[in-house]
Amino acid sequence: MAFQGSHMRELVNDPFYELIEQYDRCIIDYCLIEDDNPYQGYRSHKDVIAFAMRKVAERDTDTRLNDEIGNCGETQDEPLPWNSDIENAKGRQIDPAELLRVPVILRTDRVGQRFYDCGLPDPLKGEQIPYWYAFWEPPHTSGYGPDEFHKVNSVLFPAGTGELEVYEWTTDWSDYFDDGREWWGTACWSVYDKRLNRYVVILAAATD
Repeated sequence: MAFQGSHMRELVNDPFYELIEQYDRCIIDYCLIEDDNPYQGYRSHKDVIAFAMRKVAERDTDTRLNDEIGNCGETQDEPLPWNSDIENAKGRQIDPAELLRVPVILRTDRVGQRFYDCGLPDPLKGEQIPYWYAFWEPPHTSGYGPDEFHKVNSVLFPAGTGELEVYEWTTDWSDYFDDGREWWGTACWSVYDKRLNRYVVILAAATD
């Protein structure tokens, strides 16, 4: 993966990371990023999703290596767990309200399945899942809903949503998304917060 990110930093001490740890059934990977370079629109968004993908890959590798150390007492260095080609990523700008839209839950049946006032995406037809669906409808029930979704986003975007610039990205540019393409779905968004001069990348892919 071509990568140029020495001018970027993950904001690892942001309060959001402490909050999201409480949602242990959330399968979304979030990355909060600060970039020393001036904002350049589409190019900046593309650069930050490349940076975020590398950070998420490093987290995954660290987790697996720590597990191996705990189980075996020793391990070896490993490459990043998936390949990516950021130049193949294609993005389209969307309204922040589209990203943060919350559907109405019309009813919930006896086994907990929810029915909404909107249709659900069909990943097998190449439809990407919406953010709310990624958050509270993972392959194994999370139990989360609108209240949790609003709480998480209020901390993710503490300056409000009026000055956000959002891009939705294709997901055929990285092996990270392979599992989601099997059934549940995939998603990738980058958000530039003009008030805070920082980025949020939201990634999701899972299978049962």
